[in-house]
Amino acid sequence: MLWDAPRSAGAIAGAFSVTRPAISRHLRVLREAGLVVDKAQGRERVYRLELGPLAAIEEFIAELRRDRASKWERRFMALETEVHRVKRDSKKRAEVTRVVDQQRERKKEKTG
Repeated sequence: MLWDAPRSAGAIAGAFSVTRPAISRHLRVLREAGLVVDKAQGRERVYRLELGPLAAIEEFIAELRRDRASKWERRFMALETEVHRVKRDSKKRAEVTRVVDQQRERKKEKTG
């Protein structure tokens, strides 16, 4: 509700089917967490959303995502390196086998 605009405690309480004291306790918890700021306007308290404390959580989540992405990136790079190594080694073995086979054929032709 506070995303759109600041609201009085009464307006907030009116939107829910719980008691006003329950809403008051919820607002107190949000206020103590720094997620809402209240201001007295006449006999009412008006609450507005405070996004500042969420920045630390957003940064933490972003760091988790970066770490996970970089971890997978390193794994994929290692896999790519291994694939290239296996291909290179296979080509070398194939070349050695071809040379050995040619030498055997020459020996057979000379002896044969």
